[in-house]
Amino acid sequence: MLAVIAFNLTRAAATIAGSDLAKATTGTIRRTLITVPARTASSARRITMHLPHAWPWQHAWTRLFQHCCGPPTPART
Repeated sequence: MLAVIAFNLTRAAATIAGSDLAKATTGTIRRTLITVPARTASSARRITMHLPHAWPWQHAWTRLFQHCCGPPTPART
């Protein structure tokens, strides 16, 4: 059951990241989005991820991160 949940979460992440990864295999998604070649640094109680400049999946990963951890959308009245 946990394998099915992990598979579904991976597919959802790929769909959010962009249309080019929507039909990719699980191995491709794992290699491009999950295994991030980043350096982490912490200072003043903040964690910063330094992504490589020429990383081809930077826009897809940033889109996924903004969708999951970005600021909340304002309430409409």
